[in-house]
Amino acid sequence: MNRRTGAVGYVLAGVALAAIASAAWVVSPEVVLGPLTWLADDPVRFGAALVALTAIRPLLAWPTTLLAVVAGFGYGWAGLPIGVAAMVATALPPYWLTRAGRVRAREGSRIADRLCGAGERLAETTGGVRAVTAIRLLPIPSDAVSVAAAGSGIRLRSLAVGTALGEFPWAVIGVAIGVSVDRLASGGVASIDPTAIVAMAGLGALLLAGPLYRTVVSDRASPTA
Repeated sequence: MNRRTGAVGYVLAGVALAAIASAAWVVSPEVVLGPLTWLADDPVRFGAALVALTAIRPLLAWPTTLLAVVAGFGYGWAGLPIGVAAMVATALPPYWLTRAGRVRAREGSRIADRLCGAGERLAETTGGVRAVTAIRLLPIPSDAVSVAAAGSGIRLRSLAVGTALGEFPWAVIGVAIGVSVDRLASGGVASIDPTAIVAMAGLGALLLAGPLYRTVVSDRASPTA
């Protein structure tokens, strides 16, 4: 009974953290700072709640950077690897669901088949890890990247490694926001330096430029081959 009660408590803590984190994006951060502090007082309780938030994030389509913000708030800079791990874990459900329906989708739609084929050629030219890393650096919704990776036939290991590398800068930004309680209270959860976004997007574009060009040239040449 005690174990069950404890498990229920962790689940409720996770639901509470999810509700608090979502509210932080739509109301004044001062309103949610107190409950977040209460959860962070117990590292185990906070960790269980973060796991629950990681699991439900894809269902609510929240930005993955929110996980890093929460990790930074609860654990400080020691939460950086935790934030990265959470960002990798939360990318898996959309990937698995797309992989499960990939064959059926290609068989049922010519458009889906062409898109998957183009993605496969780009992934083959670029390399799975490099492709995922580059796209994760772009300001694109995380779930869209996971779906595209699955549709392109990128392997799970490449997705995980590429996600860890590409999300790392976003995790640093998120943890930095979470660590700064003053910035959090003044509305910093929703603010990210535009310069950092432009820099990461530029790096992602550079990583993709060469392979994308070769893929386009190859596609144009193939009908005459």
